[in-house]
Amino acid sequence: MPRRLLKKIMPDHKTIREHKHLRCFGTLLHNPALWHMNRHSVAKAFAVGLFFAWVPVPFQMVLGAGGAILFHANLPLSIVLVWLTNPLTMPPMFYGAYKLGAWLLGEELQHFDMELSFAWLQHEMSLIWAPFLFGCLVLGVVSALLGYFGIQVAWRRMVVKRWRKRHIRHGRLS
Repeated sequence: MPRRLLKKIMPDHKTIREHKHLRCFGTLLHNPALWHMNRHSVAKAFAVGLFFAWVPVPFQMVLGAGGAILFHANLPLSIVLVWLTNPLTMPPMFYGAYKLGAWLLGEELQHFDMELSFAWLQHEMSLIWAPFLFGCLVLGVVSALLGYFGIQVAWRRMVVKRWRKRHIRHGRLS
């Protein structure tokens, strides 16, 4: 895994520890395992971050941080991956989750006209909540598993490739 690139794009320890929404974790944020950049902590961070990216609630970042603390995953990476759902990506992602959930549950897709109001949201969610949440759960679990095992395989391949390259360069491998 490109460790240098990941370290460049991730926020530093101090910024995360002092973030107003993460202060609730207190001294738990001082656990050194949360800041390690190795295959296991990065793979767990991908699983945590990708799972919580599909949870349709505000402040997913706090849930991602809690998951990282619980599973000893890399905290900054878990938080960054939760940001996959943002105001631009949320509508297509969550509409896709609703369609998948409806398909898996064998339900008819509901037609709706978009309106930006709390009353509209409350009314529409009362009609589509089951397929929507089921779709989010399925996509969260699948994303987490693909992220975890994908990072494990990619990291391992890269280590083996570097090992072979080093041994070829030193004439130890034919």
